[in-house]
Amino acid sequence: MKKSRKISSNFINMALALLITCSISAFAVGYVHKITAQPIKKARYQKELAGIASVVNEFNNNPYEEKMIITTPDKKHKLQLFPIRKDGIVNSYAIKTYSKAGFSGRINLIVGFYIDGAIKDFVITEHKETPGLGSKINDAKFKKQFNGFNPRKRIFKVRQDGGEIDAVTGATISSRAVVGAIQRAVDAFNNFYKGTKDE
Repeated sequence: MKKSRKISSNFINMALALLITCSISAFAVGYVHKITAQPIKKARYQKELAGIASVVNEFNNNPYEEKMIITTPDKKHKLQLFPIRKDGIVNSYAIKTYSKAGFSGRINLIVGFYIDGAIKDFVITEHKETPGLGSKINDAKFKKQFNGFNPRKRIFKVRQDGGEIDAVTGATISSRAVVGAIQRAVDAFNNFYKGTKDE
């Protein structure tokens, strides 16, 4: 009988110890999350703003204050558009876009557009492409051919598909994914632009 009470007592003590340990751990995790969430959010914002600044014309507005959601004509994809202004006048746009067709999965990027819809530049913000091969989609040599390219007036595909874009050597899939992501942004931008004209 005494042995049974001792086992029961030990079990209760273990349960209480486990409960206390879990509670302390949960509190610690919650506390750490609370004090790090804001700095992480700020760092992400600054990184994204730097990405936007690298693909558009000079500006002195806060693109985030004018951010809007635009959609592709089929309404299947929602993208973020940032109007870029210098002294109150829009001189370019930045759009966050993506493709899930990369060699190693999703590729996120920010693309900058001139007012006429021509591409100014783009920056890859996240990818898992092969280092030294598919990762070259973010290199200047590949990117420079996009500057001034207007997908409304030219064939916006890689040359292997009958277009005018030279794919990264040995990384056609990654190159196609970039073109596809930018085309998604083009479609959404055209849809947005058409909507403003219809109003």
